[in-house]
Amino acid sequence: MSLSQEYYTAAGKRMPGGVNSPVRAFGGVGGEPIFFEKAKGAYLTDVDGKRYLDYVCGWGPMILGHAHPAVVKAIQECAKEGLCFGTPHPLEIALADKIIDCMPNIEMIRMVNSGTEATLSVLRLARGYTKRQKILKFAGCYHGHHDALLVQAGSGALTFSTPTSSGISPAVIQDTLVAQYNNLDEVSDLFSRFGDTIAAVIVEPVAGNMGCVPPVPGFLHGLRKLCDRYESLLIFDEVITGFRIAKGGAQALYEIKPDLTTLGKIIGGGLPIGAFGGRKDIMEHLAPLGKVYQAGTLSGNPVTMAAGLATLNQLSEPDFYERLNTRTTYLVNKITELAKKAEIPLVINQAGSLFTLFFTTASTVQHLEDVHTSNLASFKCYFHAMLKQGIYLGPSAYECAFVSSSHGEEEIEYTLQAIDKTFSTFLSSIK
Repeated sequence: MSLSQEYYTAAGKRMPGGVNSPVRAFGGVGGEPIFFEKAKGAYLTDVDGKRYLDYVCGWGPMILGHAHPAVVKAIQECAKEGLCFGTPHPLEIALADKIIDCMPNIEMIRMVNSGTEATLSVLRLARGYTKRQKILKFAGCYHGHHDALLVQAGSGALTFSTPTSSGISPAVIQDTLVAQYNNLDEVSDLFSRFGDTIAAVIVEPVAGNMGCVPPVPGFLHGLRKLCDRYESLLIFDEVITGFRIAKGGAQALYEIKPDLTTLGKIIGGGLPIGAFGGRKDIMEHLAPLGKVYQAGTLSGNPVTMAAGLATLNQLSEPDFYERLNTRTTYLVNKITELAKKAEIPLVINQAGSLFTLFFTTASTVQHLEDVHTSNLASFKCYFHAMLKQGIYLGPSAYECAFVSSSHGEEEIEYTLQAIDKTFSTFLSSIK
């Protein structure tokens, strides 16, 4: 028995499923999860000493790679001065300024501790501001595990075939409307029926929790117009896309102005964080200025602020995103060529430095229904074949792969060699 297996056995006696987040349990691919103990650059090292090229990148936040020197230094220097004050401090202002400078649609911001906390809070704010109750979301989009939005959700909920969790009161979700992602006609129909009661539309501008599914032309602009017409708020959940696909997030890339935005992952530099922000007149409804209550003991934690600020400073280097996205596009194009050579049905969706392989005969993947045409047996085979070759991917067909600035030419070429071997050998029997 490996040391990793020993840890998993011990963890199973102490934590449900032996994990602290369901998708880590390998339920979507079979086998047992690997326990890791350190990471550097583009690589993870497990407790048995085996090194893996990492395309999970902490599920997105490690855009610079692991243990980036500037981020580690910022954390160490801040930690020496204290870990938690429970008071205002200057680093909160510094990180807020940096985010607002990069995302001008955010005029005021509130720091929280996770993406789930950000989306939960932003819905309360939207309802408090509009005096309306209904929220419109999209099937396959995941906005955290709070009750009101865990309806036809993506991410781990899809992996475990539980798009609606047990334990949620029907009364809590009665005001949640669900439309098909990338289907503007369906959204328009819901607005025609419920428009004067819809507080907000919340959307991942690039869906990242049913795999990477970018918006079709006109979809996001159409949402903006409908929200304007019915005086509802448009919320962009950029927990994944914020500072990942562009410096100003998806809203900058697609030139859309949401009323409110949620952030997480990258803005914490690898430490727990969430944030939400937007128009000043809306944000001023938050306590202590307004009547919408939200609070958090660890919100704005100084060490997290330091890590986030150091990360965003690195992302401001000239041509950072051009280099990273170009490298990802090269990888995606080469994988497409290898799939064609091996006659394996494959659609790859990409947005900046995130992408997903869908083993499907469909011509495109634009909706959750398209996602479900993906051959899960092929993905499982692909996942384990790559794992044997020392490449760590997200253990679910419904997740994105992430590329960091630490993934250099050597890492990309090794990945392509491994995929070529996988496609020509391991998948030949099920293509």
